[in-house]
Amino acid sequence: MKSEEILILTSREVQNLLTVDECIGAVEHAFCLYGKGKAVPPAVLSMNTPGGGFHVKAGLLELDRSYFGAKVNGNFPENSTRFGLAAIQGVIVLCDAEKGIPLAVMDSREITSLRTGAATAVAAKYLARLNSRTVTICGCGNQGRVQLKALSRVFQLQAVFAYDKSGDQALRFAHELALDVKIPVTAVADLAAAVRQSDICVTCTPSRQPLLGSDDVSPGTFISAVGADNPEKQELHPSLLAKSKIVCDILEQCAVMGDLHHALDAGVVTQANVHAELGDVVAGKKPGRESDKEIIVFDSTGMALQDVAAAAFVYEKAERHGSGVRLSFAA
Repeated sequence: MKSEEILILTSREVQNLLTVDECIGAVEHAFCLYGKGKAVPPAVLSMNTPGGGFHVKAGLLELDRSYFGAKVNGNFPENSTRFGLAAIQGVIVLCDAEKGIPLAVMDSREITSLRTGAATAVAAKYLARLNSRTVTICGCGNQGRVQLKALSRVFQLQAVFAYDKSGDQALRFAHELALDVKIPVTAVADLAAAVRQSDICVTCTPSRQPLLGSDDVSPGTFISAVGADNPEKQELHPSLLAKSKIVCDILEQCAVMGDLHHALDAGVVTQANVHAELGDVVAGKKPGRESDKEIIVFDSTGMALQDVAAAAFVYEKAERHGSGVRLSFAA
């Protein structure tokens, strides 16, 4: 590609260029680099609106070349019912971090979805019990689908429970995903009962009230809390975090927008009680699971380095395949 050209990639093109397995690999590598101190802490800017909100997540990552990436995302949970649109809308701008040259602009939805599921898969690899076989997915939208597909790549799952505030959506999810991942999926109406039977639970909802409390989880469970990506959202009761080993994607972010944020406000934990950031565990600087009995919560607010790693992978693959449209902004 000529130096003055920018590669434009649509959602469909991104989807064709990035598989779940590739995204898991890219995300794990990003967490490892960060844990080893080979990447500076990423930055985030958030602004809420009555119907949703926007955030800008930016990071620098040294891969085969030095990349800067900035994602501008709108998250509007009611988009589907109000406008027939996806909840996530946005773009990622990828630049050469050595020269400052913009390299690509790509739709962010597929990358956001895949990298979020990939982060759960990476966290589960280090924090869930090795023989985990049963999963509860709480929230049966697109993210729930991606979460299950990502987990199925790292564990030999045998049973899945699907819970959603919409029973019909849970039933559709169960039918479609059972065919997709070739694992029995059962729609359930009692979330707590399902979670008590599960090795792994993923919460990926726009909830603003706790969905799980300290009595709803059995010893040894791994929980990936994905939904709380702004200070108003909450999926886990502070009492559950108080009895769990807590691992964050980025501690500073989780302290202001994740489920950790609510536990800190409730005074039941302090930042000193957080066991580690996921990068520390992936890099081998801190242990992951140390007992089959400990409950471990992964507070996943979304790290910009996940976006940069995935976008860089997509860009390099697009260059090799000749994908996308090339435009020049030069005069």
